[in-house]
Amino acid sequence: MLTRAKPYPYGCSFLPHDINFAVYGPQLSNCHIYIYHPDTMELMYEHQMRHQEGDVWYDTLSLNVDGFCYLYVTHIDELVEGTDLPSTRLQFFSDPFSRELTSAWHWDAERYLHEPHLFYPKTKISRQDLQRTPLAKKVDPAHRVIYEMHVKSMSKLHPDVPEKEQGTYVGAVHPAILEHLHNLGVTTIQLMPVMAFMPEPFITEKGLTNYWGYNPASLLAPEPRYAQSDAHEEMQLLVQEYHKAGFEVILDVVFNHTAESGPDGPIINLRAMCENEAYTRVGKDNYYANYSGCGNSLNIDSPFILTLVLEAMRHWVLIYGVDGFRFDLATGLGREPHAYSKKAAFFKAVEQDPILRDCYMLAEPWDLGDYGYQLGQFPERYAEVNDQYRDTARAFWRGDKGITGTFATRMFGSRDIFHKGERSIHTSVNPITYHDGFTLHDIVSYNDKHNDANLEDNRDGHNHNLSYNYGVEGETNDVVILSLRERQKRNLIASMLFAQGTPHFLSGDELSKTQLGNNNTYCQDNELNYLDWHLSKTQSDFLSFCQYCIAIKRNSRILTDAQLADDSYLLHNNMAEVNWYKIDGSDKGDSDWEHPDVQGFAVEMIEATNGTSSTDLEHWLLCINASTSDETMVLPALPQGARWEVLLDTRMSEFRPSGNYIPKPEFVISNRSVVLFKVDHKTTD
Repeated sequence: MLTRAKPYPYGCSFLPHDINFAVYGPQLSNCHIYIYHPDTMELMYEHQMRHQEGDVWYDTLSLNVDGFCYLYVTHIDELVEGTDLPSTRLQFFSDPFSRELTSAWHWDAERYLHEPHLFYPKTKISRQDLQRTPLAKKVDPAHRVIYEMHVKSMSKLHPDVPEKEQGTYVGAVHPAILEHLHNLGVTTIQLMPVMAFMPEPFITEKGLTNYWGYNPASLLAPEPRYAQSDAHEEMQLLVQEYHKAGFEVILDVVFNHTAESGPDGPIINLRAMCENEAYTRVGKDNYYANYSGCGNSLNIDSPFILTLVLEAMRHWVLIYGVDGFRFDLATGLGREPHAYSKKAAFFKAVEQDPILRDCYMLAEPWDLGDYGYQLGQFPERYAEVNDQYRDTARAFWRGDKGITGTFATRMFGSRDIFHKGERSIHTSVNPITYHDGFTLHDIVSYNDKHNDANLEDNRDGHNHNLSYNYGVEGETNDVVILSLRERQKRNLIASMLFAQGTPHFLSGDELSKTQLGNNNTYCQDNELNYLDWHLSKTQSDFLSFCQYCIAIKRNSRILTDAQLADDSYLLHNNMAEVNWYKIDGSDKGDSDWEHPDVQGFAVEMIEATNGTSSTDLEHWLLCINASTSDETMVLPALPQGARWEVLLDTRMSEFRPSGNYIPKPEFVISNRSVVLFKVDHKTTD
């Protein structure tokens, strides 16, 4: 008995007695299914869809095709060029709802034009089971530390990962990798794109590639490049193993454009089916909007495209078990289709979706279109990448003057952007570095970008890096410069980890990774992107420093979770006092914040009682001095029997506290340093 064909769901789905195919195609006049052998890729069967309902073409095939693979083809009637003779052109296209691909997407102009059946990866016809290995314990927002990583880069050069696993999904969860992440102390793995992508024609024809993967072709399919044999099963394994190890997993997703590029780009799927609806158009000539900078802008205002994006998100949550998403150029999610609104259909749909509404959502709050910069304007539950934190922190530690007040605001959650009573104190995601820019080591080693390896005459990449080389561009043997660079790296990391908000690590920064001044390594499938695990003594010391700072953050109730009495976002508050001081210990006045010669401050945080014994209350003092002069600070007075203990001083490369109590009321805050004190109530004179 045959089950009646259904126009929904889109893509390939299993019915009790047959397999259903449904294609949204308002510009299709016909649609054929080509079935291929899974091993030889030989064409086994061609079937013309027999049903159409509105703009949807659909039909069923026998269960006998289970395990095979397919492409869609539409027959286009046209005239032979220069004649009146009719001809039929076959336009191949991939299912945008493909869940598994037989191979990776590669640009090949010859095959695309003359052998399209070989150009297009086929879609596997297979059942997929739900994969839910939930975290044993949900990550506390106050302790969340995001770690941005590329699947291949993480293990490609790791000496303990077997060669066949290096650079793969399996390699990314090798015990040596998991041990490193656990020892570092991060909580959240942010995977750079693992949705199947295609490197752009222009970069492929230069002999390079799109290594990062921000050029999606199949939103539901895991990238085959990172698989040993089965991308689907190995991606499931990756999430499962991270969950077992206690890490949450979020995906960096690209819903702002696709690999079809502009009107002259390759036809992959949407341009064959619904080009005028899939991509936002502007102007009287109805040309492609390019809010992404990649040739097209996915039109989330279209019900079909919205369905595709939401179905992709549900798929990655239900089938692979991911915990959330980081949205690349996220302003596009709220364009309807041009003006941005945080009440756009996408945000409403996610908020009411029982599968998606509890996921962690992180927005990159800008794109390249008009009014694209929307920091602070996303819905209440979304975290946002705070580029103003990044830029201010870099400039402050570089020595720029007149920004101390702004830096202090960034350190305390950027409440001028993410307002009290409206957004969580953890809304601001505070990076020092991201994949698209200098590494941490390069920020203190280069004044200028050096992107010649990208073969674009050094025109690509950001020019506004807020970096400083401290006397020599790039590598040097000058011990004074090297020591200062290391201290500045410690200052930047300490500032990031002890700021209110959510810290964001770029993988490799903890290993002092360099890209030799290249701040746009998107096309480099080589050692510029791979992590180097062979560490010098200096690099090992810096790794230990990162581990130590994260441990301080994790073990505190209030240091990076300041719930103030005048913030009504949560019912409770945990802070009795927050006091601000000049770097000499005197009270800080309003005018002091913007004075050009003031390059430091201290903030004291005292925990509210809330039923806690007074001898167990946390009491912190964070001192920051970006000037080139040492400063003597008079420490705040304490009750008898209590002492200030130094937990961190960034002037020292191997600082470890061991009863470092301060017997005097004064302490020298070294130039370009961070010092963190905590009160020990249990000591006696």
